Amino acid sequence: MSAEPTTDPRLRTWVDVPENTPFPIQNLPYGVFRWAGKAPRVGIAIGEWVLDLDAVDRAGLLDGIGVPPGTLLANSLHPLLGQGRPAWRALRSRVSELLEISNHEIQDQPGLAKRALIPMVDAELLVPIQPGDYVDFYSSLHHATNLGRMFRPDGDPLLPNWLHIPIGYHGRSSSVVVSGMPIQRPSGQLKRPDEPPRWGPTERLDIELEVGFITGDANQLGESVPIEVAEQHIFGIVLVNDWSARDIQAWEYQPLGPFLGKSFATSIGPWVVTLDALEPFRVPAPVQEPAVLSYLQQADRRGIDLQLEVALATPASPKPAVISRVNFSEMYWTMAQQLAHVTSNGTPVRAGDLYASGTVSGAGDGSFGSLIELTRDGSEPITLPSGEVRGFLEDGDTVVLRGFCGGGGRPRIGLGEVQGTVSS
Repeated sequence: MSAEPTTDPRLRTWVDVPENTPFPIQNLPYGVFRWAGKAPRVGIAIGEWVLDLDAVDRAGLLDGIGVPPGTLLANSLHPLLGQGRPAWRALRSRVSELLEISNHEIQDQPGLAKRALIPMVDAELLVPIQPGDYVDFYSSLHHATNLGRMFRPDGDPLLPNWLHIPIGYHGRSSSVVVSGMPIQRPSGQLKRPDEPPRWGPTERLDIELEVGFITGDANQLGESVPIEVAEQHIFGIVLVNDWSARDIQAWEYQPLGPFLGKSFATSIGPWVVTLDALEPFRVPAPVQEPAVLSYLQQADRRGIDLQLEVALATPASPKPAVISRVNFSEMYWTMAQQLAHVTSNGTPVRAGDLYASGTVSGAGDGSFGSLIELTRDGSEPITLPSGEVRGFLEDGDTVVLRGFCGGGGRPRIGLGEVQGTVSS
């Protein structure tokens, strides 16, 4: 028996789901959707269906679990996120029970199953959060080292603070969009060597393969979140593509860091996978040397055995071709360390805030999470199966990010996909 009943690999559902679905009963990720002209509402993915939680709630099947009425009829997950971990766990446990193969409470109410289970192809999946704050970290040792070697070939690739602080910056939350939203090529100031700056569309549009975590309410202004309880305030994770205009960024970022080259669009997946669903896939995080300061020290530093991949399609070759694979478990700084550091100065964390990992890259050439690494800053373009080459993205290109845990006899816990097509 699994320590967490909702992740027991023996669980089965009465819902018709395909074999090796990324959304088995052990997953139950949350999203926001609408269909048939109805108002947005919270749903859970199960196989190729979306379970309408508001419909289940109205049928009285969620009574007594501590989720206030109306929480699940909302245009974001924020009302649910504000209820805290006891309510999150109670709701997940109840939904798992309702969908388990021996339970007939939904089926026994005439018409309820049809009202509550919506074919995913008929649902419009919306951005699941409307973050008040968005922080982008820089937490992959391999990524930081790769870029350091590229831009500081004669010095230490890591800046002196990198091994001591989870480096990050504040992003722009208003441009967080859901998977499938077209990405308009941004314009900004560009400067070539020995030329004056000019204004125009980016010529070096890139992607960043990232994983974000989403919080509930955590602390008040002036308080910090101790690292021992940091994960209690993390609801779950979501796939992130933090699009980057490398030429705009290169001219503007000194001395204050990323600005217009990063703020034009951040794509996230429509499904948020809870930490409870990921518990069977927690693994030891990389050893940190030198030792970090006490407020960042964890007795049990754990990452997530999460396989990630980047695929690229073009107008001439519309089938996405995988160009990179990497595992999220290689990240140097953990989610708990990131949240503890963010709040260490007393800044408050609120329900629905988004914290992205920074580019996830591995040690090998085929495990880089950005084109700037894969192509050595455009100097070594990659060749696609169609014979086309890419240094950076061209108009009409589509980037697809995917992520999943498990497989090989274990339930496949998927994050779904994040897609974006570049337009001029």
